[in-house]
This record gives sequence, C-alpha cells and structure tokens, in this order.
Amino acid sequence: MNSSSTATTAAVRLTELSHGGGCGCKIAPGVLAELLKRAAPMPAFSNLLVGSETADDAAVYRLNDEQAIVATTDFFMPIVDDPYDFGRIAATNALSDIYAMGGKPLFALAIVGMPINVLPHETIARILQGGEAVCAAAGIPVAGGHSIDSVEPIYGLAAIGVVHPERVLRNASARAGDVLVLGKPLGVGVLSAALKKGRLDAGGYAAMIDATTRLNRPGSALAELSGVHAMTDVTGFGLLGHLLELCRGAGLAARVDYSALPWLGSALELAQAGFVTGASGRNWAAYGADVTLSPQLPPIAQALLTDPQTSGGLLVSCAPACVDAVLECFRTNGFGEAAVIGAMSEGTPHVAVV
Repeated sequence: MNSSSTATTAAVRLTELSHGGGCGCKIAPGVLAELLKRAAPMPAFSNLLVGSETADDAAVYRLNDEQAIVATTDFFMPIVDDPYDFGRIAATNALSDIYAMGGKPLFALAIVGMPINVLPHETIARILQGGEAVCAAAGIPVAGGHSIDSVEPIYGLAAIGVVHPERVLRNASARAGDVLVLGKPLGVGVLSAALKKGRLDAGGYAAMIDATTRLNRPGSALAELSGVHAMTDVTGFGLLGHLLELCRGAGLAARVDYSALPWLGSALELAQAGFVTGASGRNWAAYGADVTLSPQLPPIAQALLTDPQTSGGLLVSCAPACVDAVLECFRTNGFGEAAVIGAMSEGTPHVAVV
C-alpha cells in the first residue's frame, strides 16, 4: 500500500511538506551533544529528581514523599500521509516518555504548527482528532495547547504524569548482570522510508501503524517490579543510541544478540533493498566509535541497528530473576513480540553486537 491508498483528505501528501518524518527529524545526537555543552550550568534543585544530566526520557520533580510529577514534550513532522494516523502516532510517541519513567499520564497539551494556507482545515482537524483519540485511550484529556502557522506540519504533545518518587525508572540505573528486554519490534524508519517512496504494501503499513500507535502502558506496571532497574524507550537515535545512553548513565557495557531482535513485517527485506533513512547514517557517525559489530553480521546490520524508531518500544534492564515477570507484563498488555535481546556487564560504556 502506498500512501495514496490510505484515507486522507489532503490535496497534497503530508510527507511531501516535511524534510523529515517522525523521530527521524531529531537533531543528530552528535550535534545535539555539542549544542547542550554550550548551555549554562543549571543550579541545583533538591526536588528535581531527574533533569537533563543523562538524556533521560522526561523530567521528574518531587512534590512530596508519595508523588512526583513527570513532564515531557515531544513533537515532529509527518511520518505518514493519513492525518488521523499521524496524530495518533505523534501522541503515542509523546506519552511514551511518561511510561518510560514508570509514570502514569495525567493530561496533555497539544503542540501544533501547520501551514494554514496549504493544508485543508479538515486535514488539520483530523490530525488533532487522532491525537485526542490516543489520549482518550490512555484515559487522559488534551487540556489545551499552543498553535502557530508554520511552513511544515508539526504536531505533538506536552505531557504530564505522576509517579511515586521511589519508583522512578531512570535510564542510568542499570546494573551489571542485568538482562535487556525490548518491548516492540524494530524497523519503523525502514518502513517509513519505503512508504515515502510508494513501496510499502498494505501489510507493512498495518504493521507500522499497529506498532507506532500502541501505548507503552507496561511501563507503569514495570515500575512496580523490584527487579526492574532501568528503562528507556527506543526512538530517534535507534536501538544502539538509546542503549548507549543506558551504558553511559550506569558506567556499564552491553551486549546485544542480533539474532534475538524482533523486526516489523518486511523491514529486513526492505532494508536489504535500500530503504534506509539518512538519520541512520547520522546516528552511526555520532556514536559508532562506541559500538563493536561482529564481522559475522550482515552488512545491513549497521543501518538497522541505528534505524530511527518513531514511537518505539520500551528497553528494560532487569535482574535475571525478573525476566519472566517482565515478559509476562508485556504480553498481558498486548506486546507479544517482547524479547530478551542482551545483557549489561562491567566495562567501559560500549555496546557489542554479536
């Protein structure tokens, strides 16, 4: 199925109006790191439990001994042409940051930038309705927002959630010996590249929409398991980039079993056919020096491991004794593809893929 066979009211394809799509729009990790180095040091706030120190998924601020606020913002340009699906994907992706901290969302504010004189107003309304539908499924309201007239279509959410201060799941608290579990299959960037070139069939499109609009609800329940030590979600920097953030935050190394990785639909075949994103190369350029790829891996492995995921899965670091409970938590919440993909170990922050 190419984008023209999906329901859309737009006279032009949404993806034609943007220079990039989904989490592939992210500023390259190397450039972002350089920009952040120039920021003024932030003064210490005793109740700020999680700030920007380890590039975590959301900020966490303690209110009292029982409650902490989780706050995040996430927005991007269209990854698909169907406006309703675009709204759903963007909202699901934004709420994922709340779940990745072990929190529960409370409400959201819409972030809207649209080329008002280019897109039909009905199309813009469908984008907003898609986001509202996801928030309704999460049991929260879209309580307001902000909009601008922009050259490219942009949509996302500022999301607010709550978590117990002692159950915050950071991306920097993994332990040596932990097992790594991935909640969703990989390959969103590959499928989106094929879609943009009219080469994604109906099955591939359905698989991509199913994955990118599936709320990462298990994150809230995983925070209740004492053996779960760290968690993040895999988005624009790809599996390797977000795993390296876990490694650097905890001062540990990681090993990934390539054969254990779950893949979306025809992602492997499409990648072999050349459907990869420019963001894959930018990701590798930023952090490839801290990755070792086994020479036995297929040549396309580098592009797949750095493939930007939009609304990707949770990456969990847990004690070996907790693995069955983690997998059960995923599967009872509709994440049947969840898989053990590797482990953490003592060593200089680094990822080895075998």
